[in-house]
Amino acid sequence: MNSKIIAIASSTGGPRALHTVMEGIPKGFEPPILIVQHMPHGFTASLAERLNDACGIRVKEAEEGEVVKSGTAYLSQGGLHMTVKREKTGGRLVIRYQDGPTREGVKPCANYMYETLVDCGYDQVICAVLTGMGADGTEGIAALKKARPNTYVIAQNKETSTVYGMPKNIVSHGLADIEVPLDHVAQEIVHRAGMHG
Repeated sequence: MNSKIIAIASSTGGPRALHTVMEGIPKGFEPPILIVQHMPHGFTASLAERLNDACGIRVKEAEEGEVVKSGTAYLSQGGLHMTVKREKTGGRLVIRYQDGPTREGVKPCANYMYETLVDCGYDQVICAVLTGMGADGTEGIAALKKARPNTYVIAQNKETSTVYGMPKNIVSHGLADIEVPLDHVAQEIVHRAGMHG
């Protein structure tokens, strides 16, 4: 069976949108999920706890040096850029944080996550870009799709977005494979991951 990893980006209106998406992830869902939500330092631990309570799988704030495991969703800490790095020996995927300047005016910036997934070791990356202002995610997903043409990209539609900025940029750059309402994002992820829940 092909191995998959899910990567979600969200900003304005994102916590509520993430709640809707994660509620739809069924118990026993195996592909790991990486989430970048634009938030300042100190706010992401409580968001991870709330998402964990709503979700069928474990959701936690990602820690530096943590190995990415199946059946777990990892929310980036606020105020740091979350990236992933594949170990040379063993090939495990490890969470790494960068404390660089803002990018696209935000920190964490999802572009870094998407760009480092180019060499993630998984057979396919499934991306979901949710509500948010600006264009975070576009550069990273463009690089990911160029390197890995089978990357699948889900964009939240205009009608259900609090701010139709980030998904709009994905769509206007021709990077979205499908555009769906918020309440269809989870089932699209599950379907693409090959799990029918």
